Amino acid sequence: MLVGALIDAAADPAADRDRITRALTQIAPDASVSFEKVLRRGVTATKFRVGIVEPQGKHRHLPGILKMIHAADIPDAVKASSERVFRILGEAEAAVHGVPIEKVHFHEVGALDSICDIVGACLALHLLGIDELHCSPVNVGSGTVQTEHGVLPVPAPATARLLRDVPIYSRGPAMELTTPTGAAIVTAFARSFGPLPPLRLKAMGYGAGDRDFKEHANVVRVLVGEASGAPESTTVSVLEANIDDASPQVIAYAAEKLLEAGALDVTVTPVQMKKGRPGVTLQVIAAPEHREALAALIFRETPTLGLRFHAAERRVQPRDWVETETSGGTVRVKISPDGFAPEYDDARRAAAHSALPLRQILAEATHQYLKTK
Repeated sequence: MLVGALIDAAADPAADRDRITRALTQIAPDASVSFEKVLRRGVTATKFRVGIVEPQGKHRHLPGILKMIHAADIPDAVKASSERVFRILGEAEAAVHGVPIEKVHFHEVGALDSICDIVGACLALHLLGIDELHCSPVNVGSGTVQTEHGVLPVPAPATARLLRDVPIYSRGPAMELTTPTGAAIVTAFARSFGPLPPLRLKAMGYGAGDRDFKEHANVVRVLVGEASGAPESTTVSVLEANIDDASPQVIAYAAEKLLEAGALDVTVTPVQMKKGRPGVTLQVIAAPEHREALAALIFRETPTLGLRFHAAERRVQPRDWVETETSGGTVRVKISPDGFAPEYDDARRAAAHSALPLRQILAEATHQYLKTK
């Protein structure tokens, strides 16, 4: 599905289809590779098909697979990325089955069609010149899947291991929606998992699966774009809770602990809640990777029974610092392209040390900085 989506998004799909077909048939001479346009719940998508003559259950070991890849006439970067995916996949399978990676039987993954899937995806990423890959949360499916080891729960053990620390969810038909192969590819290349990063959209493509579900279009979508150019443009998580049964001391302490734990910002806003009770909205801005830890801290330090989460884009201008000398000591001044401001913590320490008014220290720092411009 990923190969189909990438080719669907290519500037010259026909040329890239030919390059991928030639490369894969060289690796697997008995394979028949084809691309076709199909419809999945009203969405036009590209279906990438690999037909194999050999028995589908044939086993291969990692050294043999890598030998096939490195013998192919494909760019060295594609060979390296394909090997990386197989090693990540092999490590997961080895951990699940309790054997050294060299002795892992790749089963379905080692069959030529899956080798073509992985090499095809790596080659397609190379042809499109993709520098960064970002992935949404992964829909793993549900229910069970039939494997050579028997019936296993979804996600399969290797898939679950590959997706550790990755946001996953289950929606749609009760079946496997993310295979170990797909999980290995995205975990090998994705720089982040979560909301769409800021970009200027240039192209999009849809890759189709075999089945046509009733619940949703069985497609993988690829969005190709360029960085938006916003300085330090990042995605953040916003956590919110309405609280009407906590003392001001508890709220102030919770805000302090949240900042110490890595929150980017914490605000407390007075609100009037149901039944006319006064309360506050506690809002926390955090890096996505800190969201769960900060949520646990909020539940521990406040009486709230629920939290709201949403993602937001945060744009921060580039900053620099200069030091200024005041009557109370050194105070740094934060500089951005559109302004400047004395650092509050420095000014506060200088005021306390010198017993001078804070406003005087701030004014002196501002004056000294302007003199240097």
